[in-house]
Amino acid sequence: MLAIIDYGAGNLRSVLHALTHLGVRDMRLAREPQELQGASKIILPGVGAFGAGMAQLQRQGLVVPLKQALAAGIPYLGICVGMQILYEVGEEMGEHAGLGVLGGRVIRFPRFDGLKVPHMGWNQLKVRQQCALLDGLDAGSYTYFVHSYYCAPTDRGTVAASVDYGVEFAAVVHHDNIFGVQFHPEKSQQTGLRILTNFLRL
Repeated sequence: MLAIIDYGAGNLRSVLHALTHLGVRDMRLAREPQELQGASKIILPGVGAFGAGMAQLQRQGLVVPLKQALAAGIPYLGICVGMQILYEVGEEMGEHAGLGVLGGRVIRFPRFDGLKVPHMGWNQLKVRQQCALLDGLDAGSYTYFVHSYYCAPTDRGTVAASVDYGVEFAAVVHHDNIFGVQFHPEKSQQTGLRILTNFLRL
């Protein structure tokens, strides 16, 4: 069973539509701790701010069972903020503690002439190392981003793909059963559908 965490701010409709398009039937929205029980995979779609997302997960009692699921080896895909909260600290609207399952911080894009923040639009992935999430993708595939903050991992060995937007930042991360994408696969057309398919096949 695929559990999709609903903390009230995720881009649920688009994600559910993409998964339904891919033929997924055995899935449930998880709003309470018991709804994560029995999950064989977990997706956390994220839209909004790091701190607000973590606070809502705490209010719903989902932080501890989510960390337990990750420690138990259940495959997890974090999308946008769902990737960012994997890290130790997010700096959006003050410092906020994340799940801390990956080392690093989530920081704001610096100012560069000609580059707007938020970073919004299509960018080309630079594959740094192969991981299951990227199987079958064409070289230089494009994905769709909407974000003002990016992940700065302590361990660069977890970065499977990066993107340049004034700075080079982590676009895909992977550590054991944990996967994160800064972009929105549900809005990234065939490339995004392939990435979701790869996750479902794990």
